[in-house]
Amino acid sequence: MKIFDKDDIIQAFKSRASTRSYDKDRKISDDEFNAILQFGQLSPSSVGSEPWRFLVLQNKELRQKLKPVAWGMTNTLDTASHIVVILAKKNARFDTPFFDAVIARRGLTDDKKQQALAVYEKFQKDDIAILENERTLFDWASKQTYIALANMMTGAILLGVDSCPIEGFDYKAVNDILANEGLFDPNEWGVSVAVTFGYRDKDIRLKSRKSLDEIVRFVE
Repeated sequence: MKIFDKDDIIQAFKSRASTRSYDKDRKISDDEFNAILQFGQLSPSSVGSEPWRFLVLQNKELRQKLKPVAWGMTNTLDTASHIVVILAKKNARFDTPFFDAVIARRGLTDDKKQQALAVYEKFQKDDIAILENERTLFDWASKQTYIALANMMTGAILLGVDSCPIEGFDYKAVNDILANEGLFDPNEWGVSVAVTFGYRDKDIRLKSRKSLDEIVRFVE
């Protein structure tokens, strides 16, 4: 079922740009920001794992603590309406309680649960080979968070809300600060990426992209 006009959607994609200067006096409504969070919540993930959590950092003191180690959002820590740090699950193995919960959400019978676990085991061990060490597992989980990140930013611009993905920070320092605040267990979760939301306070240079001919190859 067609819901939106494709030209309107393409225009929204064209207007979205990484925003590094926000109007500090404009705030996203609770209703619209809840929708942005749902865009992340409803995102797809590998084998339905949903290995993410969203920390919405509205505390001014905490934002100031991050300033010395978060150079990618030094200016916007003061002006962004909302800042989200997306966490990725550590040690998201097929044989952990985390994956038991993944299967439980699917409402499978006991027989089907065992079949699903066998599929996930083969997938993680052989097909994608991510059980070598903790880092490869974390990287796999982090890749899933970027799907949620993209959907949140795309959904935001459709609501007229600007955003900017942020990787420009000292990951160890940011992990330490947020974990020391008691916001997550660092044995179970780690910072994957951050994103700021708000309303641009000045024009942004039009984006430049490669042509479709440069990046697409049809195989027929």
